[in-house]
Amino acid sequence: MESIKVKDLKAGMYVKISEAWLKHPFLRNEFIISSDSQIRQIIDHGIEIVSIDPTKSVMSIENLENISHSDKDLTPPTRWNPEKLMSADLKEAIQDTRMAKEDKAKRVYESSLQMMGKLLDSPTAENIKQSKEAIADLVDMILREPDTSGYLLNITFHDFYTYTHSVNVGILSIMVSKEIFKNSDAHDMHELGAGFFLHDIGKTKVHPEIINKPGRLTDDEMFKMRTHPYQGYKILEQTNQLSEECKIIVMQHHERENGTGYPRRLRKGEIHPYGKIGCISDIFDALTAERSYKQALTPYEALKLMKEQMINHFEEEIFKGFVLLFS
Repeated sequence: MESIKVKDLKAGMYVKISEAWLKHPFLRNEFIISSDSQIRQIIDHGIEIVSIDPTKSVMSIENLENISHSDKDLTPPTRWNPEKLMSADLKEAIQDTRMAKEDKAKRVYESSLQMMGKLLDSPTAENIKQSKEAIADLVDMILREPDTSGYLLNITFHDFYTYTHSVNVGILSIMVSKEIFKNSDAHDMHELGAGFFLHDIGKTKVHPEIINKPGRLTDDEMFKMRTHPYQGYKILEQTNQLSEECKIIVMQHHERENGTGYPRRLRKGEIHPYGKIGCISDIFDALTAERSYKQALTPYEALKLMKEQMINHFEEEIFKGFVLLFS
């Protein structure tokens, strides 16, 4: 890596920003500069010196056309083998103690996307059982490897496919649970992980045209969408995978502290801390997701909006614990 003044940056350079994630507008700290507007954004945030890696830089215009800072090098799976929910890659990556942390995070994330894609395509009792076993291994890794977990935060997709959203919320929620419950052994982190990763499994019972609609839902469509917490509850109950933790998270991740959430319009102390954690992670990932009708917010912009315009939706202490993930 070489240090360079920001004013000397050029498109195609592989840049590393040393400042904390919340102090710049990008999805990760390392990426290839693909446009002059990115350089202006770095300058506008008061950053004067960055590091570049010449070995990872791309200086030809032809190659630059396909580069962005949105992690498109992580391609979501398009095909899968329904007989093998947990890939060998996921198990090997989780157990490998010698792999570079960043490489490990990428492999774990990609394989987790594949697993959730498979599960949501076919949420059978056996697939849910296998996914919970894989999630338990992933939770153990997050709890014991903070460096790998940090890289996981920096590489998440923001396309808002249900399987991508499920993985993002799962990772975020386990990390904030680790922070909030660090002085207590009264929580089953494996079942918590399962609940967070499976929080939207009920969307498999909602028509895809509603899930993927590129715009505001009608009142009727919104009513059908808001059935997904109960639909998720029923799926887990019918497959005999409904622990208390899963039930709470699946049913309460859209409840709001001020009583404006759904399905039961719970308020403050009526909402379990697990539901409150799921709510914050769910909203944050929705805000940072790019949709056909809106641009993604940066993590900083999302947290700022949540604090200034939505703070009455959350329990403030849990929100503070969430913000600590990005400091």
